[in-house]
Amino acid sequence: MRLRTLLDTDGLGLRLLGGEDELDRTVRGVMTTALRDPSRYLSGGELVLTELAWWHGPQDSETFVRLLTGAGVAGLAAGEAALGNIPEDLVLACARHRLPLFAVSVDVGFASITEHVVRQVSGERAGDLAAVVDRQRRLMSSGPAGGGPDGVLDLLGSDLDLRAWVLSTTGREIAGASGHPLPAGTGTELAGEHLAASRTARPAPHRTLTGGRTYSLFPIRSGDGSEDIRTSLLADWFLAVEADAGDWPGERLDLLQGVTQLIAAERGRRDAALTVRRALAQEVLELVQAGAPPAEVAARLRAAAPVLVPGLGTAPHWQVVVARVDWAGGDVPGGPVAQALLEESLVDPTDRVAVAHSGDEAVALVPLSPAPSLDHSDSSELHADSLLATLRAPLTRGLADDGRLTIGVSATVHSADGLRGALEEARHARRVAAARSGLVCVSGHEELASHVLLLPFVPDDVRRAFTARLLDPLRAYDRRHRAELIPTLEAFLECDGSWTRCATRLHVHVNTLRYRVGRIEQLTGRDLSRLEDKLDFFLALRMS
Repeated sequence: MRLRTLLDTDGLGLRLLGGEDELDRTVRGVMTTALRDPSRYLSGGELVLTELAWWHGPQDSETFVRLLTGAGVAGLAAGEAALGNIPEDLVLACARHRLPLFAVSVDVGFASITEHVVRQVSGERAGDLAAVVDRQRRLMSSGPAGGGPDGVLDLLGSDLDLRAWVLSTTGREIAGASGHPLPAGTGTELAGEHLAASRTARPAPHRTLTGGRTYSLFPIRSGDGSEDIRTSLLADWFLAVEADAGDWPGERLDLLQGVTQLIAAERGRRDAALTVRRALAQEVLELVQAGAPPAEVAARLRAAAPVLVPGLGTAPHWQVVVARVDWAGGDVPGGPVAQALLEESLVDPTDRVAVAHSGDEAVALVPLSPAPSLDHSDSSELHADSLLATLRAPLTRGLADDGRLTIGVSATVHSADGLRGALEEARHARRVAAARSGLVCVSGHEELASHVLLLPFVPDDVRRAFTARLLDPLRAYDRRHRAELIPTLEAFLECDGSWTRCATRLHVHVNTLRYRVGRIEQLTGRDLSRLEDKLDFFLALRMS
């Protein structure tokens, strides 16, 4: 927008006092100020609005105008309300520095001028950006050389001052504007908000306040919108923009929708690139499940090595991860979603994880570097707790009350000979996870050699009867006397029956501890010096 356009706009109350030869200057923004020196807040191209509160005499005009000119502003508009007219020394100073000067009628508020300028400038910049985005679409259609999503997000930043990120449903940053990473933990919170809003069918963009900042979330759909949202929601990407889109004009919203479509096309290209990897993983999985000889499995892995394990110069070690997504009613296939979730949660900088799916189950073959760490374990080994930490918070909101994700992780095997056993181990670990409560549950191989393996499969009525017989008398006593017998029992068992260590942990005298333990034994008829009774209490506490 040019200054001449502002002067010709009815209703703005602008009257030109000087600088007619400079009216073709471009206005890129607007600022209202009462400061003597506002230059630190100017970036160039602004129309500066002022009520002249800084003016106390002729000497002030020259200094003020010189500062504005040095900052590269487009023009100055001074209100007539405060002084009744515009000081002549200000008119002369603007003429000397070739700065266009306008008088603003007392009948027009600065807010009206600001709103008009912002609306016009924003619309023009959005139109310019739309053309640039269209060019970027053509560039990206020819492949990765076009710059990918990062290039489009950089355009949003440079042309519309919008910081934006492409995120997965686990909160992982897939693309973002250069030099502006999301604050730690923000991605996970935004992912949860996006999933919750999508499951409740709130109209997009979804707006949320996170970490003191407002974000608008735009879904990036992988399907055509006709399928059940549960088939893709947990695996789709979304665009997070640090702005409140609630009052955006339709043109800008349309522009952002175009950006999401552009990124969705890029997602489609990336998924297509996984086709070969998925097919190879499917072949290996079928060989392992069919009980093929280890030599045959090893030969297939060697043939697939350039695709499945690029960059690993020697024979890798392997882990197997099994995931299953179950929806209430069983009318939505869970296998493709589980496959996409494993590909996302096991993302690797070298892109080596291969995932296949069959029915509602997905299986990942995860190659690990064979180089041992100092403790002779695989330093890159996957652990159930790290997977759970990544997935639980956001995906629980996407699963809502009608879905579950369960995952099992095998131990590391050092050759193809162990893959069949690793697959069975991962499947059994997943069944242990499925026996627990919660919408997202993960279990690792280490739990298969522990009492933890047995507890989930104890029938509920047996579990309740066992724990009630041992713990209900203690709970009732604690309610009546606030005696803390249950916490004392837990601490005593955790300290392996050591009186001194337990008393120290509870911050009580040893005699107090002995009194409490005696009361526990009296109420339950058990003897905490006997291993069998200690074990019964331990299991009861675990099952309660």
